[in-house]
Amino acid sequence: MTKFRPCIDLHDGKVKQIVGSSLSDSGAGLKTNFETDRSSAWFAELYKKDGIKGGHVIMLGKGNESAAKDALSAYPGGMQVGGGINAQNAKEYIDAGASHVIVTSWIFPDGKLDRSRLDELVKTVGKEHLILDLSCKRTGMVNGKPQWKIATNRWQTIIDIEINKETLEDLAKSCDEFLVHAADVEGKQQGMDDELIKFLAENSPIPVTYAGGAKSLEDLIHCKEISNGKIDLTIGSALDLFGGKGVMYDDCVKFNKAQG
Repeated sequence: MTKFRPCIDLHDGKVKQIVGSSLSDSGAGLKTNFETDRSSAWFAELYKKDGIKGGHVIMLGKGNESAAKDALSAYPGGMQVGGGINAQNAKEYIDAGASHVIVTSWIFPDGKLDRSRLDELVKTVGKEHLILDLSCKRTGMVNGKPQWKIATNRWQTIIDIEINKETLEDLAKSCDEFLVHAADVEGKQQGMDDELIKFLAENSPIPVTYAGGAKSLEDLIHCKEISNGKIDLTIGSALDLFGGKGVMYDDCVKFNKAQG
């Protein structure tokens, strides 16, 4: 059944909410919706208190490792971590308290899936502790239907791997869940990609968390309806915790409890 999934996005060691499409290697043009002096552990402790599991800590660039581990240790087994994860450092984040590590760019070097890297990750932490981030951007229409391709390197590089039924079924053999940011709408609070949510619900054989564009509690209810309860939803910039005015965190907690 659809659940609200929390997040802790880290940039330069601070909890922030940013417009996903504004991320770049240089940092120029970064658009920040929210920044706080509250620690990552403060947010993790809140999620723990309210029993909200399965949220993700995302390290947006370097300099966030310590803050990420602080959050994980504050809520052992309750949160996932992503951003710069590879086979060499994955286990240290599991040991630090992460339920799962989230990986994307590292398994797609040069824009292609590296099976040996994926296999190494599975061997290192186990399929049950691995989430593949298949965040994507729309690249056009094919036969009257939208097409999405995976976006890596903080969503700046679109690679030639389509989000389709075959891709989902193939990669699901090596991980526990998918995390999918709709990078085109991430952080903009202008509405979700309904077609992507429906597509994921119909075609993914494993659980999926969708992120991008949610701006109200009605969007959480809407996600449940259009996905037949199969897709979980992350709400970031619109949440009052992060300075938003569209969604009350307490309402999301009540929603989750109502789902059982």
